[in-house]
Amino acid sequence: MKKKTISVLKKYRPSRKVDISSLPVVGIGASAGGVEAIAELLKYLSKETGMAYIYVQHLNPLHETKLPSILSKYSGLKIVEAKNNQVLKPDHFYILPPNKEMCLIDGKLKVLQRKVKYMPIDMLFTSLAEVKKEKAIGVILSGTANDGTIGLKAIKQIDGITFAQDDTAKFQSMPKSAIAAGAVDLILAPREIAKEFERLGEHY
Repeated sequence: MKKKTISVLKKYRPSRKVDISSLPVVGIGASAGGVEAIAELLKYLSKETGMAYIYVQHLNPLHETKLPSILSKYSGLKIVEAKNNQVLKPDHFYILPPNKEMCLIDGKLKVLQRKVKYMPIDMLFTSLAEVKKEKAIGVILSGTANDGTIGLKAIKQIDGITFAQDDTAKFQSMPKSAIAAGAVDLILAPREIAKEFERLGEHY
């Protein structure tokens, strides 16, 4: 596991200037129990890793989300609701709006209307693998069912780094699905995942 991290870290050396093409991007997916998990991750995450973060949480499609204001209490990162055609910036944290899906195209977020078959984490992770290649990082936190497993496999196959929450997950179906599929490099608690992100940031 650690050897994989070290080998991929060697490829993560973008300029400190804002270069969208070389910006590492972290996709984080969660469902039930995800708010507690992502709050813990953010609490221990440095606000200056040089990476961009995109968070997909399964939400009630009929209600506006309060996640940006809730999660801002735990982090010094700039936390915003994602908008269509938004250019990613380092040390920003983008949250999927309710009743939407999103993907990354040419360094910009594309926010789309929700489809009948709703697998927003797979959609995001797959696009990260296609666009960012080895600079894609995928994380599965607490949740039910198996959204994210296919996308995490895509990231792992192109030599990105993949994480899943360990047995601290309140709901373990999503992390265990990805682990069983062989799509996970590191299985850690949220606070430990945050520490790994900081190690990545030290190599920029």
